[in-house]
Amino acid sequence: MEKKELRRLIKHMVKELSDEQKLEQSNAVFSHIENTTLFKHCRNVMLFSSLPDELPTHHIIERWSKQKNVYLPRVNGDSIEVIKYEPGILQKGSYNILEPVGGELATPDILDLIIVPGVAFDRNGNRCGRGKGYYDRFLSQTHAATIAVCFDCQLVDNLPTEPHDIAAQHVVTINYQSI
Repeated sequence: MEKKELRRLIKHMVKELSDEQKLEQSNAVFSHIENTTLFKHCRNVMLFSSLPDELPTHHIIERWSKQKNVYLPRVNGDSIEVIKYEPGILQKGSYNILEPVGGELATPDILDLIIVPGVAFDRNGNRCGRGKGYYDRFLSQTHAATIAVCFDCQLVDNLPTEPHDIAAQHVVTINYQSI
């Protein structure tokens, strides 16, 4: 299946999930991550501000910012900037995603862990994003550990990949954890 068709199919399946199901899966996924040695030993974590068809993260951003330095991406042209999260200072930016306003700009090398969004993933960490390549370009600049998070319906057997695609090191859903 081609990426365009896969994106359409997965978005339809996610749309069928209730808000309660989405929150339940989000809580289970992030609770699992919080209990890993990887998470416990990291200090600087990059999350993402979720869209309606992604695993909800807004409550996790708040929770984690009480114990870690949390960073969020902000789109700038064809790249992602890393901005330290400050509670209450987000506004809709590129692609209608909540992004930090102003804030402390950081370099990718400061990050210990990156939580990676996507439309679909396979168990090898391969991801199908939204097709713009922002995360592939960004992930090629860092040595941080990467964990892809998604709903169970976003985990597929095999994804088509291209040479520029950067896989996540780990994948976590409510029913599958590679860490």
